[in-house]
Amino acid sequence: MFDNEEFEETITQLDSVEAARVVRKGGRIVELHVLAAPSKSPKQVSRDIQSLAMARFGVNIDRRVISVVQLSSDSIKEPKTPRPKLLRIKESTDNSRASLTVTLGWETGEFVGSASGPEGPSARLRLVGEATLHAMESIFDATPPLALDAIGPASVGMRTALIAVIVFAGKNGEELVVGSALSHGDDDEAAVKAVLDALNRRLPAVSS
Repeated sequence: MFDNEEFEETITQLDSVEAARVVRKGGRIVELHVLAAPSKSPKQVSRDIQSLAMARFGVNIDRRVISVVQLSSDSIKEPKTPRPKLLRIKESTDNSRASLTVTLGWETGEFVGSASGPEGPSARLRLVGEATLHAMESIFDATPPLALDAIGPASVGMRTALIAVIVFAGKNGEELVVGSALSHGDDDEAAVKAVLDALNRRLPAVSS
């Protein structure tokens, strides 16, 4: 059973969602309060939350328990902990070999990670994921070795989510963390966001 803090933090990784609060009784979600920017309709925000909950946690949330409050962007405070953000993805090819470069923005700098391998759709997502990890390692000097265990799409109803599984050396030995992101027609971008989602909740750990 997932804990509320993890679930709430995952929801805030969705576009436009700034904060979330879950109320459960007997293990069942009976209330889900969301603070969101007005960039999406409340109905779309609710649908995104339902899809993410099913893809990431296997939980089916009744839309009737989701309450969405929208404030103007100027009224929403910036999060206290800065998070790396995707700036761009570039690709170059040489014969049958592809190189992917991911650039992340964090605080006032840009950090680049690259990965190369066979050209082709089956290897592309892994290259994007590995390049993202290398960019994260360049941000945090004290980051323990990170490895991409798996990355790939998962169908949830009519939507597609990218799921990333990351391995790193934690306090209790090897640890696995999982991240997800809905794909809105761009699997490369969703792959980067899935890797960031897996590591965002661990930033204090990987950067210490």
